[in-house]
Amino acid sequence: MPNSIPPDKWSHFYAGILIGAIFQSITAYLLPAMPFTGAAIAFLLLVCVSYGFELFSLITGKGHHDVMDAVATVIGGLIGMLIGEGFVWLLQHQLGMKPL
Repeated sequence: MPNSIPPDKWSHFYAGILIGAIFQSITAYLLPAMPFTGAAIAFLLLVCVSYGFELFSLITGKGHHDVMDAVATVIGGLIGMLIGEGFVWLLQHQLGMKPL
């Protein structure tokens, strides 16, 4: 089954992991008392960036517009959000860094 997924979708998936991890790390660090709010904000940012990039491709004609690229980015971003949350937890609980 992994061979049936086009390579460009995998690229979007991996980029989504990075984007999700960054957004979740930032929101989890800035909003430690509100984890669900932080996750919701990170997810909304992830969706906006993913679909916004595809919309930009559609409007400008640069690149190839494909909604499934955005879907692949969001799916990867969800995994990245878990990684980002784990990273912040590690910083705060294991290394003793305090949130802002």
